[in-house]
Amino acid sequence: MTKRQQQQNLSQPRDGGYTIIESLVAMIVVSVLMIAIAPVMAFSVATRVQARRTELATQAARTYIDALRTGAIAGPVPGPPGTGFPLKVTDPDVTDAKAPTDYTTLYCVDMDGSGNCDPNSTKDFYVQGAWRNPSAPLDPTKTGYELMVRVYRADSFAPGVTLKTNPKIETKQSVVGSGLGDRTMPVVEMTTQIPPTTGQTSPYDSLCDRLKTDLKRCR
Repeated sequence: MTKRQQQQNLSQPRDGGYTIIESLVAMIVVSVLMIAIAPVMAFSVATRVQARRTELATQAARTYIDALRTGAIAGPVPGPPGTGFPLKVTDPDVTDAKAPTDYTTLYCVDMDGSGNCDPNSTKDFYVQGAWRNPSAPLDPTKTGYELMVRVYRADSFAPGVTLKTNPKIETKQSVVGSGLGDRTMPVVEMTTQIPPTTGQTSPYDSLCDRLKTDLKRCR
């Protein structure tokens, strides 16, 4: 091969590269993979959002409990709605309390810094409290009481949303598999004991009086 022929061969364009059919096949493969991965990615994001919401709701519940224990939230005295003091429950189990029907009577936890809770907010929370004491005192802050706390998303009270009337017997929310959450159910629910914040009754005596089944016990 002469030098001239070699130069001609080098100057000729190469036929390498993808054909149109190969490109289409590659696009189809990528599309199938994206379709398969998309639900997993969406589930992962939704789970992270719900886990974060559960963490914040737990903090809101503990803030509410601490406010009751320190007396920052006033007792059951006549006043405007929205004071946040828990409602009395006469059922054998404090968790039998029905779901709230009016958010204006609940305790507001402002998480978006707006200064109040908006029923259309996806960040704010409303806290429902219910107390129980078998002795049925007029002022439970003097004797202590069992407390149940439920934390709802603020948008649980948006127009068109109907809460489940008895969350105790309904399916509870879960971080895994709950997606972006069920607005008709509380985000978290917990129970605790609140000692007396006023009067002379000691926390130990108060708890004993409420839990004992025999007069000789706890003494």
